[in-house]
Amino acid sequence: MSYAISVAQRASHSGLRVGVALVSEHHELICSSFEGEVRGASWYRTLRGRMQELGISSAHSAYLTINTLSANQSFELAELLKEVRIDRVYIGLPDPALTSYLDDDPVTARGLIHRFPDDLQREILEQNREIYAASEQNIECNPHYSTHRISEAVSAGLKSRGFAISRSDVNANRGRFALASQICQRYGIERQEADRAVNEALSEAFDAKYGTYDYAYDARAANVRWTDDFMSVYRKSSTMPLSTVNILNVGVGAGHEAAALFSDCPQITFVDIAERGLANISGRIPSSRTVVSGAEDLSALSESSYDLYVSLRTYNSSFFDTSAAALEAHRVLKPGAVIIVSVANGFLYTQRGCVVPGLIVPGTDFVDIYRGMDTANLIGAELDCAGFKDVRMFPTSTEIYLSAVAT
Repeated sequence: MSYAISVAQRASHSGLRVGVALVSEHHELICSSFEGEVRGASWYRTLRGRMQELGISSAHSAYLTINTLSANQSFELAELLKEVRIDRVYIGLPDPALTSYLDDDPVTARGLIHRFPDDLQREILEQNREIYAASEQNIECNPHYSTHRISEAVSAGLKSRGFAISRSDVNANRGRFALASQICQRYGIERQEADRAVNEALSEAFDAKYGTYDYAYDARAANVRWTDDFMSVYRKSSTMPLSTVNILNVGVGAGHEAAALFSDCPQITFVDIAERGLANISGRIPSSRTVVSGAEDLSALSESSYDLYVSLRTYNSSFFDTSAAALEAHRVLKPGAVIIVSVANGFLYTQRGCVVPGLIVPGTDFVDIYRGMDTANLIGAELDCAGFKDVRMFPTSTEIYLSAVAT
């Protein structure tokens, strides 16, 4: 992967810096190319010519930094895969021109496409910063998300507690355990003190971003029927009326979704790491129970107690431990109970009123349209590992829902 990025570095500054490398099953480089290497030819044409010269018709792996579109809006990687047998394909980023999913995109159509790690994706973005900055994948099109960054807020929160941890340090240690470990190592303090500082900083950061969240900036503003999407998923997952089940809603945010979905549900418990959202929803649904906690530790709740676990747009949050949260969800649910989680999959382009699909690449200002589906697939795998069965995925225009049944 790093070699493909270094190849891309040789591309012209005037266009996308795209690099590709083909590797044998013995991890030996077969050949490589980059955009503009041959005047007037794309990386794809250059690579195909090189393969023909070598008499090569297959490769074990291909590493491509950017999944580029040709002038006629077709994917050059798709053309390559029609002509050459490649067992494993690794992709860095989507083309900055992509604003929606296209049918012939090999990343969404094939099952053997893998992604570059986040740190390498950031390198590719840095190489192509000007082009991505001018694209609709730049989150500056959404004022809330471009000015409210969790990593910045966490860094500021830790600094106020005497721990000078930069935003780049925070982005490099995006798990609670990893961030607390770095504080222990740097400042020589006990683990309990570091854990407390991290949890408090995270609580403040999420409270600031979502406690008084303005839904005028939310992608759901472009999908007024999002409640129908949720109810459709629920009806496909359970035959019990929503008003009759004991519900656990984890990750309340400002309380907008909870109030829209669960106002008529008498048996409901709300959980969130931030207290402001819990206060909001407690005022709107006085009969509800509220618990200040993260999804990864529901020890305040009894096992096998709930019929339905709902967590919307929480499992893709920064510093979220999906594995621990899935295990806790399974513990508190009754056998045969249903879990429904969703992954945010779009940012509202506020000036145009349209949704740019995808999720932010951590530590950057850019949306990756593949990241939502990648995240949903990873969450589905974690639900399966935690003991859930019948894991199903339901993509909608602004988020991806997953449902499963507790065993």
